[in-house]
Amino acid sequence: MKRIAFILFLFSVFSGIAQEKEATEVGFKKRVLETTEVDFLSSYYQQDGIHSAVSGGSGTENLSDVTAAIVVAMPLSDDEILTADVGISAYSSASSSNINPFDTQNPTPWQSSSGASQSDQLATLALSYSASSDDRNTIWNAHISASKEYDYSSLGFGGGITKEFNDKNTELSLSASAYLDTWKPIYPKELQDFKDNGNNLNGGIFNYFTITGNTSYNPAQFTFHQDKNRNSYSVSLSLSQIITKKLQLSVFLDILQQQGLLSTPYQRVYFKDINPSFINDFQLANDIERLPDSRFKVPIGARLHYYINERMVLRTYYRFYSDNWGIQSHTANIELPVKISSKFTVFPMYRYYIQTASDYFAPINTHLSTEKYYTSDYDLSSFDANQYGFGINYTDIFTNAKVWKLGLKNIDFRYNHYDRSDGLQADIISLGIKFIMQ
Repeated sequence: MKRIAFILFLFSVFSGIAQEKEATEVGFKKRVLETTEVDFLSSYYQQDGIHSAVSGGSGTENLSDVTAAIVVAMPLSDDEILTADVGISAYSSASSSNINPFDTQNPTPWQSSSGASQSDQLATLALSYSASSDDRNTIWNAHISASKEYDYSSLGFGGGITKEFNDKNTELSLSASAYLDTWKPIYPKELQDFKDNGNNLNGGIFNYFTITGNTSYNPAQFTFHQDKNRNSYSVSLSLSQIITKKLQLSVFLDILQQQGLLSTPYQRVYFKDINPSFINDFQLANDIERLPDSRFKVPIGARLHYYINERMVLRTYYRFYSDNWGIQSHTANIELPVKISSKFTVFPMYRYYIQTASDYFAPINTHLSTEKYYTSDYDLSSFDANQYGFGINYTDIFTNAKVWKLGLKNIDFRYNHYDRSDGLQADIISLGIKFIMQ
């Protein structure tokens, strides 16, 4: 209740500032947003790989996800905009289904089980509010958000300010956000049953399967998590400058701090100094992923846009990232929109990414049981990745096409293929349609 009261207080402060400015307004003033805009967004994502973190760094990473969202931006006055974003995402995952692979007669890390963890849904709701000054050189904003899936929930809030100078040729933005998240931990089935049975092999799955290999299975290091919270805090600073009529540069710096349960409770780890135990082809976990309860991240980057001619614009992006878990990464992105008519634009895209491994990462059956922290999640490994894509954009500033009281303003279609050096491959298709209320 204290969090909700604080968020409502933020909104009342920002709303009061905007209303006070509106009351002192003199003369004509162009509205920040002329009429309500509605965006319908959807995407389909498919991936596969050979390094499932759920089964300790080996196994299928097959996953598919369908997402749909509606974003409505409403002018509250000449100066104020309220935006509501509602979304739902549904996924099916062969990898996460192996949290409990023992609901089949032949458990294996390479096939999907039929367990409840095979699929899940994520629901999200976000509200944001912005208020502009009379001269349009200052913009205040605040936001709140909430999301929920079976084993994870999140509450976020924040705000910021943007200032424009030099006849709007220079823009400086400062913002801060906080996300207060809670896990409902799900553990690998064999570890859960071992603890529930009083640290022995009588009961649960052990009554229905025969252990091979090391038949004295004893994951003595496994304990349940006591801290189930994950809190994230960030501060962002950006500066944008129009250098010439054709060149624009922007730079940004983010500072992020995470605290709490930062490991994933259902990701297995296997130790090389403990003889492996199996049920069929599935190796039984020695423990779950263990990571520090704090993480400090610093990304810094820049965007450079160059206007080539009336038909082409070059957009480039670079980011350097570093954290105190030992990961450093570089991201470079290039996009070349080409205007082929007054309404249609096509744009090829390419993105390159490379990172070093976390101090706590090692492949399957490589960690030692004497270590304090360990993970075999290949997202924390050393790898490089290439992403290729293209997009098509349709824009009609006169909104001639109409659906009920909505005029069609924009259609944006994108496809990207992602290829990672550790064998992970993914494809994503996204579609966005913007309407304005008439």
